[in-house]
Amino acid sequence: MRRRQPTSLPVRPPGPAALTEPAVSSAAVPRPAASNEVLAPVVGDPADLEREAALASLFELHYSSMLRLAVLLGADDPENVVAEAYYQLYRKWRRLRETGAAEAYLRSTVCNLTRMRIRHLQVARRHVENPPPPDDSVASAESTALLHDDQRVLIGALQQLPARQREALVLRHWLGLKESEIAAAMGISCGSVKTHTARGIAALTQAMETRR
Repeated sequence: MRRRQPTSLPVRPPGPAALTEPAVSSAAVPRPAASNEVLAPVVGDPADLEREAALASLFELHYSSMLRLAVLLGADDPENVVAEAYYQLYRKWRRLRETGAAEAYLRSTVCNLTRMRIRHLQVARRHVENPPPPDDSVASAESTALLHDDQRVLIGALQQLPARQREALVLRHWLGLKESEIAAAMGISCGSVKTHTARGIAALTQAMETRR
């Protein structure tokens, strides 16, 4: 008996959907940036940008006066003193209550740094048996130019005064500050400002008369 061959089922050709790749979520594939797509610039902290702009303005407005202040107070390196004052202002900018207080902070810092520098030099010279005389040639051209407008004899006499008297006179008569502003810059009371100013004027007058 002849066996019956099984009837083969017709095979349907695959449709177009079967030939395509499996669908992938568009969220899983990073989209390449278009050639004409402009990337957004990185924006810094607005507070930092404001600080940078304010310090640049303060440097332009007050650097010369702060340098003159350091020179008249007797700093041997006035440029470094003023640079350090601006750096401290940069670090403590966010602690200032208002931008208008920045100039007063600079004055106070220049006074403090100069006073500390002079004290350091005095201590250092005490440990040297024969300290070398001050070399005027090392003074920068900028510092020397600032002193051309002042009388040399008066500046020399001013440098011989005690630090507090010198500061009071410079802040009052060279910068024209009020007693309250001088007190804030020197960290003393208004009464002490009057005392140092009066004593400084008396000592300066005596020194000038002696030199005549």
